[in-house]
Amino acid sequence: MQPYTDIDPNPKNIATFDRQRRFGGLDRLYGPQSVDRLAQAQVVVAGIGGGGTWCVEALARSGLGALTLIDLDHIAESNINRQVHALGSTLGQAKIVAMAQRVRDINPHCQVRLIDDFVEPDNVEQIFSVGAGVLVDCTDQVKAKVAMVLAARARAWPIIVCGGAGGKTDPLSLRAGDLSLAVHDALLGRVRQVLRQTHGYPKGGAQGGKAHKRVPRMGVPCLWFEQPVVLPELWQQGPEEGTLQGLSCAGYGSAVTVTASMGLAAAHQAIQAILKGHAAHAQP
Repeated sequence: MQPYTDIDPNPKNIATFDRQRRFGGLDRLYGPQSVDRLAQAQVVVAGIGGGGTWCVEALARSGLGALTLIDLDHIAESNINRQVHALGSTLGQAKIVAMAQRVRDINPHCQVRLIDDFVEPDNVEQIFSVGAGVLVDCTDQVKAKVAMVLAARARAWPIIVCGGAGGKTDPLSLRAGDLSLAVHDALLGRVRQVLRQTHGYPKGGAQGGKAHKRVPRMGVPCLWFEQPVVLPELWQQGPEEGTLQGLSCAGYGSAVTVTASMGLAAAHQAIQAILKGHAAHAQP
């Protein structure tokens, strides 16, 4: 994983910056000092795609003091239907750079750190070198998600794990809860299976001849859409190899109303963790 880099602020934007004018509505909504607490906090967002971009956008508009963006991908025309940084003018740009430029325009005092890489088990430890914060997992790879859950647990970082948004059409089916409760989400289902089988997380069903009256909680906060997946017609006919891609939005069909709903909900969860004191203050 590459060392992080900072994005320089826009001097003109700083000159006209008035924190209370931009973000004072949060104090009136959440209570006094909310703006100050958010300005001292950090959120790390892994996966700057369909859900991740909307999460970062919402956090920037909530006056976060520090954001770390992690992704290795570049903006493609196929991203335009669901990702906030994807525009005709940004095609080909690194996703983290395009998103950082939006953040700086919204909040020039936000310290934006960029990690130009995909999260993998071998490099996940470097995520946590940026200082205390909240981790939002918007990736679509099982190994990456498992690695972040384990690393966040080891450091007592709050984490929000986003499930799949591809193949879903109903944003009102969005649910928040423990990983043990997630249904109709193959991505989270695989993460749950690996954590239970390999890493000692509590299992559901009968154990030792005794049946659990309720499924034991795993302590992994998640977001998912409680809606059966809508399969592309080509998949139903038997897709040719390489035609479609796995569990990501690039494989299933996708809609901005769904990806944005998940990203905004993830930002909400991160904000609540900060305001309720569940996240330590970052030291930019």
